[in-house]
Amino acid sequence: MEKTVLYQFLIDVPRAAAIWSVLLVLALGVLTVLVARPEPVQSTGQDPDTPDDDDVAADLRRYAGEVAVAAAGAAQNASRRRDAWQRAQAELDRAWAAYDEAESAARRLAAAAALPSPATVRTPAEYVARERWLHRAVMTAHWRGDLSIRQLTDALAHRSGWDPRRHPVEQEIFLARVVRDGRLAAYQAARQQERDAWRTAELAAEAAGALSTEAYAAAQRLRPALLPAPRRVAIGRPAAVLRWRPARVG
Repeated sequence: MEKTVLYQFLIDVPRAAAIWSVLLVLALGVLTVLVARPEPVQSTGQDPDTPDDDDVAADLRRYAGEVAVAAAGAAQNASRRRDAWQRAQAELDRAWAAYDEAESAARRLAAAAALPSPATVRTPAEYVARERWLHRAVMTAHWRGDLSIRQLTDALAHRSGWDPRRHPVEQEIFLARVVRDGRLAAYQAARQQERDAWRTAELAAEAAGALSTEAYAAAQRLRPALLPAPRRVAIGRPAAVLRWRPARVG
């Protein structure tokens, strides 16, 4: 079976990690600059009802401190969301590999279905042996994690297509198909979880970027001479990281 998987994320993921690190460092840097108190402003004897420069500076400093703390928290949250997405991506890779293995096994056994089943004498002892073989096979599959407890119960109760009267070759083919279908369902669930994790990480990155920009602007209004020019950080989906998908499933 042909399958094309773009594993260029091994290159792009470190680049994404660097972007998130810049966000966190920028927010923490702004917060550090705000630790020092601003220079006192001389009173100009203005109207008492008009806020003086000290009050304005205090309000600016309070706002800048609050938004810097929020930006630092948002950057940390974005980093956690990114890590969660990377775990979901790794789980998706494992789920695909497991499905691919089961699909290959089912195809190999399906080729044997075209051949006639070995001739055996259909005696009560033969049917007992076939039933025993089926029970051992499904128990082993369950211990490997290939069958759920419900599927195991159905197999032992001879429900949902499980027929102990079939030849062991036919039973093995049926078992392989059930395992394949289960792994396909697991892969599809992992794919949806990866998409949800990416969307959550993307929203967290956007929030962190907006708060980081606002924190810098607030600190620049307060102390324009102390802050370096901000670095432009592109927050976006690494094109080669998340858009890979198997060429064909099933």
